Amino acid sequence: MPDTPYTPKGPARASQPGRLAGHDSSDERRREAATIARLKAELAAQAALIARQELSLAHSRKIFDRASAAARLGVWECSLPDERLTWTDVVYDLFDLPRGSVLDRSEIIKCYPAESRKALDSLRGRAIAERNGFHLDAEITTFAGRSRWIRITATVECEDGVPVRIFGMKQDITEEKILSDRMRYLAEYDVMTGLANRGRFQARLAHADEGRPLGVLLLVDLDGFKAVNDTFGHVVGDECLKEAAKRLADGCGEADLVARVGGDEFAVLLGPHLDRGAVSGLARGIIEAMGKPVAACGQSLRLGASVGIAFAAAGAPCDLFMQADTALYAAKAAGRNTFRIFKPSAAAKGRSAAA
Repeated sequence: MPDTPYTPKGPARASQPGRLAGHDSSDERRREAATIARLKAELAAQAALIARQELSLAHSRKIFDRASAAARLGVWECSLPDERLTWTDVVYDLFDLPRGSVLDRSEIIKCYPAESRKALDSLRGRAIAERNGFHLDAEITTFAGRSRWIRITATVECEDGVPVRIFGMKQDITEEKILSDRMRYLAEYDVMTGLANRGRFQARLAHADEGRPLGVLLLVDLDGFKAVNDTFGHVVGDECLKEAAKRLADGCGEADLVARVGGDEFAVLLGPHLDRGAVSGLARGIIEAMGKPVAACGQSLRLGASVGIAFAAAGAPCDLFMQADTALYAAKAAGRNTFRIFKPSAAAKGRSAAA
């Protein structure tokens, strides 16, 4: 029999495509499962990253809250134009308000005294108009009646060129202000008498040409003070100086400056509005006041005063002290408890420079 090729019957041939389709479907399911697993892994990684970022943000917020509380530094925001305020806890504390209470800017602004309020309104209005910021050290009286100083910083935020909010920080600088004022006081005032010290007096002379012209300088030297100090001691001497300073300040209410410029030497600067007669009358009043008994540590003591006077018109401000000092020596030479006025004409001729 001749060889005849074998041909599978129909059903056997039909089974082959079915096996291929099943294989493709299985591969597709595996790919889908792999994609789902990958997406789940990515979502889990993103969730872990978000959780770490939230933890880090919470930690940073905790550090900021603690630092701001320690520094007495809070954040504030005011929306525009409705003036709605938002504060952090520290700002509530600065104004002695319960944290989270409703804020009314029209009431808050009443905490600022007139001078501070005027400065705040001016700077704030300018910052909004010019789309920039400002800083200001301002005094406030809190809702509990406490006096505080706060440092305000502000920035204006705009949208499409229109200011929509102003925000910044407020910090309690009360202690800094007290320290600064104390340092300034020590730099400019005599601690014992409370009068201006020599440094402030010399600074005033040095800036006499800058809008505040000088008129007259009186140098006052206490007569008999050294004997009191040597006999009764420095405690009694200091009480005499304090009383002398008080009498001088009380008697020179119109003075531009009253200063202690040496151990028992004082200076009185007057404006240019007083004439020779008025200045002479003031000098007589000083001498009379200083001649009254001083009660110090159970002692009744008598001092005196010699006064030298120099008018600013007689020369440059830098020469004023020397001229008044020359007149003071002339007063002492005349027997003390009197005054003399510096005369430039007499000095130029070589005669006594005071009369």
